[in-house]
Amino acid sequence: MEARVGDRIVVRSTHQGEPDRTGRVTEVRGPAGGPPYVVQWDADGHTGVFYPAGSCTVEPQHAGT
Repeated sequence: MEARVGDRIVVRSTHQGEPDRTGRVTEVRGPAGGPPYVVQWDADGHTGVFYPAGSCTVEPQHAGT
């Protein structure tokens, strides 16, 4: 998995009825865009170090957004 600052992280819920968790990458600490990432989570604004798992995807930031 690779991400860049500004990309959106989406962690798919593994439990029925629970919403997905989303946030923005604010820092990439791994080599060549790899994890870990510092993510600011949309739900509460909390920022923390994140190591992605299988239910996680990266949505690249589009130019101009």
